[in-house]
Amino acid sequence: MTLTPTQLKAFDEQGYLFLPDCFAADEVAVLRAEAERIYQSDRQEVWREKSGAPRTAFAAHTYNQAFRLLGAHPRLIAPVEQLFGEQLYMHQFKINAKAPFDGELWQWHQDYGTWARDDGMPEPRAMNISVFLDEVLPINGPLMFIPRSHKQGTLAAGHDTTTTSYPLWTLDHETVKRLADEGGIVAPTGKPGGVLLFHGNLVHGSTANITPYGRIIVYLTLCAVSNHIRKPTRPDWIAHRDFTPIVPVADDALLQYARRYKTAAE
Repeated sequence: MTLTPTQLKAFDEQGYLFLPDCFAADEVAVLRAEAERIYQSDRQEVWREKSGAPRTAFAAHTYNQAFRLLGAHPRLIAPVEQLFGEQLYMHQFKINAKAPFDGELWQWHQDYGTWARDDGMPEPRAMNISVFLDEVLPINGPLMFIPRSHKQGTLAAGHDTTTTSYPLWTLDHETVKRLADEGGIVAPTGKPGGVLLFHGNLVHGSTANITPYGRIIVYLTLCAVSNHIRKPTRPDWIAHRDFTPIVPVADDALLQYARRYKTAAE
């Protein structure tokens, strides 16, 4: 998948890009089923809300075949290689949930702030590319962006270890208000199978989910190989130390796996 000049311009200006209908229903179905199975496990990589509901599952591409294929899928790898102009490695892989009624918020932050401070990543030559496994609605805790905030560089932040069940380098209210007054706030929504790319310095957050409608999103943090982390402080299943360039699988690899999975289930 190659981004058009119009898409490249929009990403540069706004800091994010939404691509609907990137994955077919069968591909999404197997990923969602496997995500639920992982959430039910007691693996150390699965973090939970204070209520016990799943919040995130790290590194699923290292122990689950469906997510291994997703982590090397050309529909995700090619656009980021195009933007960075070089091969990529997987800095982080996580399956984030917003459980019905119990999904907690994510405070306003920049992802690169954490990658730099906690992992020693030299430059913001990494980004998240996310895959919707459920419909993301305006009401079930969608990701909110401040457009063009990636142009501000890496902002001062404080280390929040108490607000939620996940430690995060967060921005103060004055900074968020200033940026929102300048750029507004948007909340991209869409059907399962949609893909969202956003710059490592784009300011974002999400509200708690108090609705009956959960949502699961897979995040691949893809980093330029030359920009690999230098001083990791977090476990390697959170900040990976394998800087081997990703070799994309065939475009239909996940679909073929999904069909075999469906046949076996029947």
